Amino acid sequence: MASSEEDGGGNGAVEEKENGKKRRLGALATSWLIFYNVAMTAGWLVLGIAMVRFYIQKGTHRGLFRSVQKTLKFFQTFALLEVVHCAVVRTSVLVTGVQVSSRIFMVWFIAHSIKQIQNEESVILFLVVWTVTEITRYSFYTFNLLNHLPYFIKWARYNFFIILYPAGVAGELLTIYAALPYVKKTGMFSLRLPNKYNVSFDYYYFLIIVMFSYIPLFPQLYFHMLRQRRRVLHGEVIVEKDD
Repeated sequence: MASSEEDGGGNGAVEEKENGKKRRLGALATSWLIFYNVAMTAGWLVLGIAMVRFYIQKGTHRGLFRSVQKTLKFFQTFALLEVVHCAVVRTSVLVTGVQVSSRIFMVWFIAHSIKQIQNEESVILFLVVWTVTEITRYSFYTFNLLNHLPYFIKWARYNFFIILYPAGVAGELLTIYAALPYVKKTGMFSLRLPNKYNVSFDYYYFLIIVMFSYIPLFPQLYFHMLRQRRRVLHGEVIVEKDD
């Protein structure tokens, strides 16, 4: 699932709990995380400005993805570092890895690879959602690391997702759905039998499986964020149930 709403993400926690006590991150680690989050905030802000400027100048969304794709690919791929950051702030490698890799999958293996769908409105939908989400998320992490978190940033972090998360998921699913006919027609990324590896892979059916995977994953991540929202904004004590 391509939304990046999981807290932590290897980015923002200055303090961690370890054996019931809090320990501060080292100065070097904190400095790097501040640099990383400032750079990512700036990158997504540049992307957002470019999108707005394009639409004002052209009056259409057609060609927008192509005009911003280099910036998008760079900063979204750069986010792979968040998996490494998990070793620093002790957040979930699995959750972070899934979220980052799913974003990269959408960028490189869907929007980049299938040029026929780049002008779909659903592509613009998830681009807008990602941009607003990431500007909010990385600025939240930056100010949190600096111990000067404005309430508006915190409020935005834990309120915008209520609408943005479902909208982003809708954009991603509609984009994958729009890609299916082209994938089926061309057989791209598929491996047919017979071949020397004696293995077959059908990218068309893989994409269908990816779409169905949103059904169990989306509610879990969404309701997790709702619980985090109640805890952070309203001070509720949330007890997570073990499976």
